[in-house]
Amino acid sequence: MNKVFLITKREFLTRVRKRTFLIATILTPLLFPAIIGGIIYLMVQEENNQEARTIEVFDPGNILPLEDNDRFRFVNVSGDSTARITAFLEGDHYGHLEINQDKGKQYRVFTKSSFSLNENNRLENIIEGAIRQQNLDSLQISNEVLAAIRPQIDLNTFNIKDQKQSNSGIAFAIGYGTGFLIYMFLFVYGAQVMQGVIEEKTNKIVEIIIATVKPFQLMLGKVLGIASVGLLQLTIWIVLIAVFSFTIFSLFGVDVDQANSMSQAANQMSNVEVGAAQEFANSFYSIPFTSIILTFLFYFLGGYLLYGALFAAVGSAVDSPSDAQQFMFPITIPLIASIIGLTAVLQNPDGNLAFWLSIIPLTSPITMMGRIGFGMPPLWELLLSMTLLVAGFVGAIWLAGRIYRIGILMHGTKVNYKVLVRWLMMKN
Repeated sequence: MNKVFLITKREFLTRVRKRTFLIATILTPLLFPAIIGGIIYLMVQEENNQEARTIEVFDPGNILPLEDNDRFRFVNVSGDSTARITAFLEGDHYGHLEINQDKGKQYRVFTKSSFSLNENNRLENIIEGAIRQQNLDSLQISNEVLAAIRPQIDLNTFNIKDQKQSNSGIAFAIGYGTGFLIYMFLFVYGAQVMQGVIEEKTNKIVEIIIATVKPFQLMLGKVLGIASVGLLQLTIWIVLIAVFSFTIFSLFGVDVDQANSMSQAANQMSNVEVGAAQEFANSFYSIPFTSIILTFLFYFLGGYLLYGALFAAVGSAVDSPSDAQQFMFPITIPLIASIIGLTAVLQNPDGNLAFWLSIIPLTSPITMMGRIGFGMPPLWELLLSMTLLVAGFVGAIWLAGRIYRIGILMHGTKVNYKVLVRWLMMKN
């Protein structure tokens, strides 16, 4: 174990001392929020500064009056189809809306460039609103009567088992965010393990190290060392994000340590806004952050050790990253399936799909975090998932070690799956 510790220490210090590690660790918590904030700011500014666009409306019977708003200005036009389209093409109006009364009120809009999805939806909403109001007037139904027929409610959800108020939006964000974070780290640091093994194999460094260390010890130390780097980086990110969030909240006068801070702004809100804010605050403060963080660390480390061993085995079997592609695909399929299936799991965290994906070791690190966002699953399911994950990475390390002990010293050998099976079966 002393040799494994020395290798782990070497891998850890080698990567932590690099300038790229420091830059990525410090800048990433700043860079991503800055990019997202910048994009949102530019979108808002563009939205606010954009002038209303003129839409020509051909409505012979004038049965559907459309009101101008901040996005569109409507002008009525007349004439035959050819003349109207010709005038539209020669003019500077943005769109030409045609209401065909002879075909059951068909609506067509002509543009000189493609409508954006947002503009298309807004124009559809305007037309639908005008039609809805026209139908209400013809049926002599007031807006008050319509509101009584179609009431709007806010459903407060309460987990009676945990005695806590819950919020599906927050649960979805936690589940998807933690699952995607594990997915990203497994890919990034798993590839680093594979690249490190390939470099040592290519540079002949490993032949010197193998003289005093068993291949299995070298592989285990490398996997643990890079896992420590990832865990350190993740911890720093969490601390920095927490500090930045606290600083921003403080600048805006929000005390994140006191739930009563919500009531300070309540005097300026309507009753509906107060209820929504209080519900969000209750749901937020009821989140079991300690349990989620501890579970996240377990599945992060368990998933990394499992996939790190597999990536190390691939790196030891090939001479270059290009040769590794044929072996990478079977390893990445469970990861891709996990992130694709995560959306379905979040829609039904207690379903059969969620259960099996959270039990299978290759998919459980991502899927179980998605389920935990909605509350801890039954204890026996959680223990079974953790036990199988531990057994999975122990088995993966043993399996990878069988390949590593031979592949790490092989150069110029054409490796395929048949060769890998033969390496696994070799006794010495």
